[in-house]
Amino acid sequence: MKRASPILSFLGAAGTVTGSRFLVEHAGTSVLVDCGLFQGRKELRLRNWAPFPADPDSIDAVVLTHAHIDHCGYLPALVRDGFRGPVLCSPATAELVPIMLRDSARLQEEEASYAQRKGYSKHHPPRPLYTGEDAEAAIELLRSVDFGAEHPVADGFRTWLRPAGHILGSATVELAVGDRRVLFTGDLGRPNHPILRPPPPMPAVDVLVTESTYGGRTHDDMDEGIEQLADLIRRTAARGGSIVIPAFAVDRTEVVLLALGRLVREGRIPRLPIYADSPMALAVLDVYRRAMVAGSDEIRAGFGDDDPFAAAGELQEVPDTDASKALHDVPYPSIIISASGMASGGRVLHHLANRLPDPRNAVVLAGFQAPGTRGERLSSGADTVKMFGRYVPVRAEVLTLRCFSVHADEPELLAWLSTAPRSPDVAYVVHGEAEASAAMHDAITQAQGWTVVVPTHRERVRID
Repeated sequence: MKRASPILSFLGAAGTVTGSRFLVEHAGTSVLVDCGLFQGRKELRLRNWAPFPADPDSIDAVVLTHAHIDHCGYLPALVRDGFRGPVLCSPATAELVPIMLRDSARLQEEEASYAQRKGYSKHHPPRPLYTGEDAEAAIELLRSVDFGAEHPVADGFRTWLRPAGHILGSATVELAVGDRRVLFTGDLGRPNHPILRPPPPMPAVDVLVTESTYGGRTHDDMDEGIEQLADLIRRTAARGGSIVIPAFAVDRTEVVLLALGRLVREGRIPRLPIYADSPMALAVLDVYRRAMVAGSDEIRAGFGDDDPFAAAGELQEVPDTDASKALHDVPYPSIIISASGMASGGRVLHHLANRLPDPRNAVVLAGFQAPGTRGERLSSGADTVKMFGRYVPVRAEVLTLRCFSVHADEPELLAWLSTAPRSPDVAYVVHGEAEASAAMHDAITQAQGWTVVVPTHRERVRID
């Protein structure tokens, strides 16, 4: 009797950037690569509340590419609903995921509580997607595996993780299913990341699942982008305003702090207090610092003994809520870096609500803003944004910078794909909005001559 073919299902990040979830099934065994939250437009966020497309207790294992919440943030719900297998990831990802999940659960609980107090939720009573207890149960399942070595995953499945150069701990995931090799890029990093080494060449695989976040686009020049940032800081300080920078806690905050430190040391901006106002970002900074001290193979050479994130002595860490609230009353120019990077939640919302109405202030959006997010609306020139159940006028100056992105852009991704020792049988293009994925499809087809497909949400394909 002929054995059933292995099946790959696209349960997220198909036709959109977020919600990374790819299920591989073969001979009664199921492995999920990534388990992320959908973010952005309401119709996407509602998918987080729908039943998972596969029975969670039928999934044998999860393998994570990295710790960003759109790749790991659904894990607590999956565990709450019955998943009990191991969650395999790189050592640094095993350090970062607990920080991310605890913060995600806390934010959801706080937002549900705030909505109940203010009465603006449509649900009675408002409830979080999952709780801190659910997050702790998921954290217990994390299993650290080293880069480069073969690891068993479940019956008939093996995996190899290799550095992806996107954030600390980020990995490409090669999954062996019988005699077939499938590679998931996750989020691929840039060759010139200021902290991390670039990803190694692409291995020989039969099936490729590649990101396309910046399909059809090229990143701004880093030096030009940093000069734009310096110009904004100088003119904002001159008019007595402050700068709010929504920044992802993992890697974006670190990269922005490096740039600000450079500008201060070179005398290109005035010395201003630089507040890092995110408990999650502060915890992540310590993970990065430990990796640097330990001489991690992921970290570029050249970092000395001094704290590279100190912003030339101007950094002030804001650990608690009272200190965060006190920043609303700071009368002098300052720089506030706070999560989240797309202004979808967290302390940064309070800073935006406080600073956006004043034309002396400025907001810097340091990277990709998913459609439907507040960050995207600000980047598009909206004159109001809705926060905490009310509309806030946007009178502050808004600058969008793409130089800080740690995603490979189209030319950088094509250059990495060109290192493949042989052509895969098929390349699936995911992790992109429809226009970006279509552009990446065309670019790969033209540059490589491969068979390239843009899958649809919940599509199932054979990989034999």
